Amino acid sequence: MNPLTNMKNVKKLSEQELRSLNKTTWHDQYRDSAWIFVGGLPYDLTEGDIVCVFSQYGEVVNINLIRDKDTGKSKGFCFICYEDQRSTDLAVDNFNGITILKRTIRVDHVSNYKVPKDSKKTDEETKKLYQEGCAPKPVELKPTVVNQDLRETLADQIVDDIKLPPRLPIYRIKQEIKTEVKEEVEQVNIKKEKKSKKDKKHKKKSKRKHKYSSSSDSESDSSGSSNSNEN
Repeated sequence: MNPLTNMKNVKKLSEQELRSLNKTTWHDQYRDSAWIFVGGLPYDLTEGDIVCVFSQYGEVVNINLIRDKDTGKSKGFCFICYEDQRSTDLAVDNFNGITILKRTIRVDHVSNYKVPKDSKKTDEETKKLYQEGCAPKPVELKPTVVNQDLRETLADQIVDDIKLPPRLPIYRIKQEIKTEVKEEVEQVNIKKEKKSKKDKKHKKKSKRKHKYSSSSDSESDSSGSSNSNEN
C-alpha cells in the first residue's frame, strides 16, 4: 500500500474514533508493543534530532534509524521505542501526517519488532544502542545508616562524601547559666539580710533614745512639782 494512503487511513481511523462514543479503540490491538514506525523523515536528521521531536509525548528508550550499510546515510525511516506503551497512541495520533522540513512523515504502530542483527560494519556505539537503548540510566543511591546518637546532624550523615571542618565541642551552657543565676540570687539575699540587720539595730537604738528622753522628762516634772509643794 502507498505510504500516503496508509497515512490517510490512520487519520480517518482516529477521526472516526473521536466522533464515536465507543470505549474501545483501534489502538488496543497494539497494547503488547511499545514500538512505532516513522517514515518519510528528512535524510539530514540524526538519532538525537528524532528523539528531541518524539519525546514530546513520552520518554524514548530506544531508537533504530535505518542507514545504508556502505555509506552510513539515513534512509529516511526509523523505529522508536517508548518507556510507556500509552505514549505510542499519542505519537501516532499527533505526529502522523505532520510536516518536518517540508516532508510529510508517516507514524504507525509496530506489532512485532525484531532487533536488527549485528553485521561486521556496525560500530560499538550502535551495538550498545541496540542492547541498552538511549534511556537515561537510574542513579544509584547509597543507603543511609541511622545511628542512635541523638546529636547526629546532617554533617554526620554526609561526612564520607564531603570533607567538613571538625565539629566544635558541645558545652553545657544551660548549667553554667543556672549556676551564675544562683550565685546572683544568693548575693542579693545576703545583701537583704545585712540590710535587715542594720534596720533592726537602728530601730533598737532609736527605741533606747526614746526611752531615755521620756525618763528624763518625767524626772524634771517630778522635781518641779516638789518645789511648788514646799513653797
